[in-house]
Amino acid sequence: MTASFLLVHHVVAPLAIEMPDFERPGRLWALALIPALGLLYVGLLRLRGGGRRTHRLPINTDRTWVRHTAVVLALASMVMLTVAWAIPRQSVEVPRERATVVIVMDVSLSMEAADVPPSRLQAAKESAKEFATSLPPGFNVSLVEFAGTASIAVPPTTDRGVVNAAIDNLRLRESTAIGEGIYAALDALLMVPPDPLDPEATPPATIVVLSDGESQRGRSPYVAAETSKEAGVPVNTIAFGTDRGYIIDPRTGRREWVRVNREQLAEIARIGGGQGFYAPSAERLREVYSEIRRSAGTEKVFQEATSRYVGIGLVFGLLAAIGIVSLGARWP
Repeated sequence: MTASFLLVHHVVAPLAIEMPDFERPGRLWALALIPALGLLYVGLLRLRGGGRRTHRLPINTDRTWVRHTAVVLALASMVMLTVAWAIPRQSVEVPRERATVVIVMDVSLSMEAADVPPSRLQAAKESAKEFATSLPPGFNVSLVEFAGTASIAVPPTTDRGVVNAAIDNLRLRESTAIGEGIYAALDALLMVPPDPLDPEATPPATIVVLSDGESQRGRSPYVAAETSKEAGVPVNTIAFGTDRGYIIDPRTGRREWVRVNREQLAEIARIGGGQGFYAPSAERLREVYSEIRRSAGTEKVFQEATSRYVGIGLVFGLLAAIGIVSLGARWP
C-alpha cells in the first residue's frame, strides 16, 4: 500500500490542491501495475535496440518523442482513472449558515492613545462595526467589553444595529483584565438562541479579542484561553497599536508610554487554539478582521471528487490517443 500512496503523491499532488482521502483505499493496489507497464515499455525499447540493425524496421526518429509522450500520457490516464476508482474525497470550504462570533474589546485607558488616529479606541470601533456588519446574516454576534472588569454589552444576536450601537457607546475605563474578557465571552455563548430548525445543535463559535495592553488583574488569560479551547471555542487575538503610543496622565500631565504587548496576546491565541494578529494601523486592522471573517464564515467538508479525476484521466487518454493516431497518419 505504501508504494501505491507514494505513486499517488508524486503523480496526483501536482494536479490537485491537496492529497485526497479515499472511500475505497484498497483499490489503490491497482496502481502497482502502472509502473510495471512503464518498465515493460522501457525493457522492450532496450530489447529492440539491442538487436541487429539488419533485422530492425525503419524508424522515423523525428517522431520518436511522439511515441514516448503518448505512452506517458496513457500511463498518467491510468493513474487518474485508478484514483477515481478508489472514490477520492477532498475537503472544500463551504459557507457556514450559523455560527457565533464574540467580539471582546479592550476599553482600558491606554486605548486613548492617538498613534492610530483619531485614537486606538475610535479606530477599533469603526473596524469592529464593519466586521460585525460583514458577517453572514445568520451569524449571531455578541459584544464583550473589558478593562479592570468585563461585562457582556450585547448577548448573541443577529441584529447588527444593536451591536453597532453598543460599540459606539463603549467608554474608557481603568486597568486591563484580558482573562475576564475571555470568561465573559464564554458566558455570552451560553445565551446563544437555539436554531429553530435544529434546537439540539450547537453552532460553532469563535472569540476575537482586541487589546493593546498587558493583562494586569483578574484571572489568568492563559487559563481562560485554555478553558475556551477545551470548550471547542478558538480564541483569536489582535494586538492593536504601535510602540509609539502614549497617553497623558491627567494627574501629573506627564506622557505615559503604552506599548502593545504583542507577545502576550500571541501566546493567548496559541494556547486558545486560534490565531494571533498584529495590527499597527486601522488599515491593517480591517485586513485582520477580513481574514477572521473568512475563516469564521466557512468550514471544511469532505466531498466526493471522483468526477474530477475521471475528467483528468479522460483528457490524458484523449491526448495519448491523438499521439498514437498521429504516428500512423500522414498529415497534409
